[in-house]
Amino acid sequence: MTVADWKNTIDQLSAMGGRDVQFIGGEPTLYPHICELIEHAHGAGLGIEVFSNLTHIRDELWETFTACDVKLATSYYSDSAEDHDTVTRLRGSHKRTRANIQKALGLNIPLRGGVIAVNQGQRVHEAARDLATLGVEEVGGDRTREFGRASQGATPTIGDLCGHCAHEKCAVGPTGDVWPCVLGRFLTIGNVRETPLADIWGGARMARVTADITAVHGDGAQSCTPPQFLPMCGPCQPCVPSVGHCDPKEAGTGAETATIGAPA
Repeated sequence: MTVADWKNTIDQLSAMGGRDVQFIGGEPTLYPHICELIEHAHGAGLGIEVFSNLTHIRDELWETFTACDVKLATSYYSDSAEDHDTVTRLRGSHKRTRANIQKALGLNIPLRGGVIAVNQGQRVHEAARDLATLGVEEVGGDRTREFGRASQGATPTIGDLCGHCAHEKCAVGPTGDVWPCVLGRFLTIGNVRETPLADIWGGARMARVTADITAVHGDGAQSCTPPQFLPMCGPCQPCVPSVGHCDPKEAGTGAETATIGAPA
């Protein structure tokens, strides 16, 4: 996807009546044109969230975040630097993430945190409390899902999705492929470089994928807890026991949110 392709996709989402766009990755802040895309989405009237590990935020990004009313989201694994860095496999990541959480809040940038239970004995309760102590008002949680690196080579299945896929959202990957969510990359619905987004959203392939997900999960948007990286939450229970926090909101209708996975 070129920068022009991304801008065209953002414009299509806005024209469809979409309300929000989330930039995720990989690590979206490493994408060289991220500021340009954020500014374009802001100009298109979309709400914007950037899901980042918050380890490398250059000055230009802070300026763009504040100018474009960006919301931030990040993963946080423990109050212990050693524990957190073990999960991220990046020495010093806890210190940088924590410092940038404080900086974002100091700049009055809305920020939500997600605690993912990855390892046995991980200090997830303490992580949630630490985020609250820092001033993060919205803290969610999730378990590790068997996709990508966490799959350890296993074939992905619909059963390990949360069931919210394709409910008021879709994801667009770095080659233009459209998925029902960022974890559902094995369920390609179409490609925005070949077909308009509105046609993909309303097409037969989307209907089949949605039916397949519903057949496994039932009405997933009403009955399960979504992954912590999603900025919306339908009425959900039970909440993730490792964190013990849930603040469900009524989900709207229509294609309201797209997740853009920019290449790192």
